[in-house]
Amino acid sequence: MHILIIEDDPILNKNIVEALNAENFSTQGVFDGLLAGRILKKNEFDCIVMDINLPGRSGFDLCRDFRNFNSDTPVLMLTAFSELDDKVKGYGCGADDYLTKPFYMRELILKIHSLTKRNRNQKSAPVIAADDIIIQTAQKKVFRQEQEIMLTPREYQILLKLCANKGEIVSKNDLVREIWGRSFGANTNTIEVYVNFLRNKIDKPFGKNSIKTKIGYGYYFDEQ
Repeated sequence: MHILIIEDDPILNKNIVEALNAENFSTQGVFDGLLAGRILKKNEFDCIVMDINLPGRSGFDLCRDFRNFNSDTPVLMLTAFSELDDKVKGYGCGADDYLTKPFYMRELILKIHSLTKRNRNQKSAPVIAADDIIIQTAQKKVFRQEQEIMLTPREYQILLKLCANKGEIVSKNDLVREIWGRSFGANTNTIEVYVNFLRNKIDKPFGKNSIKTKIGYGYYFDEQ
């Protein structure tokens, strides 16, 4: 697998590259947001590891622009901040996962494996239909009433899980394991924030109430 490391700290960049090379990853390191933007447009990667505070362009801006032409490749953001608002902003820009500095290299490797494995599995899945929603999993496109809906990777993954199990309650813990992986300590607030984002895109514009909460249990997709 080919991994791009976007980190302006030369020591941390070098340490990440060496750790991933030891795991037989093919890696490329870059130190600023402007150069990273040009590389992302010209090359394909299996996963992007991206710092937020970058010279030239921030990780938020870089990730947002990347999602305009690539909705598939997983993006793992590195940050020195642990506040929920920073994570929500990153996820809103299209990030798939977060890792707060300082971190163990083994945790980084586990997250990369989890993200790339899930991405491969989704590409091989069939088309999924629930009520008037169509999910083209190979292209990761979502349509409702023949209108395409643009979702972030996390929003898409939650919707896919709920629609694939339509009518069945999916617990918050199941969503964490399925979407973030066992190595990630996502809390209930993180899930609730994403479900709210999803409802604002999937339900409200169409006058629907498909994504429902079973208090104390989890969420389910209700075909109306």
